Parts: sequence; structure tokens; C-alpha cells
Amino acid sequence: MTIELTRFDAAEYLTEPEDQAELLADALTTGDVHVIAKAIGMVARAHGMSELSKETGIRRQQLYRALGPEGNPTLETMLKVLPALGLRMRIEAAA
Repeated sequence: MTIELTRFDAAEYLTEPEDQAELLADALTTGDVHVIAKAIGMVARAHGMSELSKETGIRRQQLYRALGPEGNPTLETMLKVLPALGLRMRIEAAA
């Protein structure tokens, strides 16, 4: 008997904005730019990269590259992508 495995994509399960925000908050606590970019990429895929591309004016290929595991999105990209995802960045004083 063989076991058939399928690829798991967390983006398929990130349907609620609260879940997406929690994932990104957790990613931010790591301080690792690649973890943060990958988390934003998951949320972006959950939203739909083609739709996100239309909303931001950023080509899909650029979004995949910037928000992939080795991505390093610019502040300009983040300021376009986050509002399009229904999210916002907030700065607060460190404790």
C-alpha cells in the first residue's frame, strides 16, 4: 500500500483577516525579514496574486519575488500591498 502525499499550502486556510493579521504579527516577532516576507506572501496568495497585482499596480512576478521565501520587499511595496490586503502597519514604542 502506498501513501499519496499532497502539497500543503497554508494560504488555502488563511481566509479570515484576523487569522492573517495574527500570522503577520507572529512573523514580525521573529525579526527575520525572510520569515516576514514569506508570511506576507502566504496572505497575498490567500487574497489572490492576480487580484493583488491589479490593486497595487505591481506585476505578479514582482510580487512573487518580493514576497517569497528569499524575498526582501521594499517599504514602497509594503505600503501598497498591506492596504490592498485589508491590513495596516502600526508602529508603537518599545517596552
